[in-house]
Amino acid sequence: MNYELAIKNIRSELKDYIVKGNLKSLVLGVSGGIDSALCAALAKPVCVELNIPLIGVSLPTPSNKQDEIDRALLTCELFCTEYRTYNNFPEFCNQISHYINDDIEETKKSKKEFKIRNGNIKARMRMMFLYNLASKYKGMVLSTDNWTEYLLGFWTLHGDVGDYGMIQELWKTEVYEMAEYLIDHDYDFNSDQYTALKDSIDAMATDGLGVTNRGDLGQIMPEFEGTSRDGYKEVDQKLKAFLLLKNKALMTPQIIRAIDKMIKDPVIERHLRSHYKRHNPTNIKRAVIEDDGDPYDMSVHSAGSDFYNSYFYKEPEVCVDCNQKGSEYCASSCEKEII
Repeated sequence: MNYELAIKNIRSELKDYIVKGNLKSLVLGVSGGIDSALCAALAKPVCVELNIPLIGVSLPTPSNKQDEIDRALLTCELFCTEYRTYNNFPEFCNQISHYINDDIEETKKSKKEFKIRNGNIKARMRMMFLYNLASKYKGMVLSTDNWTEYLLGFWTLHGDVGDYGMIQELWKTEVYEMAEYLIDHDYDFNSDQYTALKDSIDAMATDGLGVTNRGDLGQIMPEFEGTSRDGYKEVDQKLKAFLLLKNKALMTPQIIRAIDKMIKDPVIERHLRSHYKRHNPTNIKRAVIEDDGDPYDMSVHSAGSDFYNSYFYKEPEVCVDCNQKGSEYCASSCEKEII
């Protein structure tokens, strides 16, 4: 990617959107990670030029480590025109969590499930704060999601979202590389900004939920021992390879065998399982509501049938020639067409 051009285009698009929408502020949730740090670095020059505030918001939770909290605060100070820190946010989240989870002691027995549910509560509470500020200051909330996390479902429905995504379609590896490009080529950076962005690049990526000690990577690559940047490089390679094969026009036996092998990888499994997040809400089509045909015809009436047709495969028949299972064509070496 030509990062000089990409950064120029992102800032130009953001400026155009702000002007056309007559927005008076931008609100950014800052976590201490590379995604929100990059978004702040990209947005600040635009806000300065338009003379509107970039309001950074730090909402630390008990599952955030002190170094994350410190980086978030530093990012707010260096890259936002003004910022808010809500140190009582953890207490607020805990009160809500205890109120919602009336069986909290029983729930804690399933520790991972509880952490995920509780983390989703935190994410939705954060969004309440951010959107309240955006409404108060007649602005919008910036999204900090990237393409990799979007494809893996590493975000909370009705929580980790925003109104405008500058990096939504960048792979996580591209997020790291764009931030690195800014460090090396943005000569308006002072030494403190340089250090803050570099620290965010080098930091371990966390989910903010405390589900594992290695954040999101710990859920899909629990044995991985390298840096977060190296881990996401591997994740991106797996996702790109899978999507490239899945979108092939011709499903040859070799491609089918490769896909069948790839879907057993935890990264691809996570991608497939999180499909519902990327297609939410699921709505019954009007044509289906008004249809007076056979109500048991699931090919017409099943919500989400396109997903199952494209992501999963029919239970394969047995090849009459070699007694091996396949999909459309035999997956074994004989490659006979399945009857």
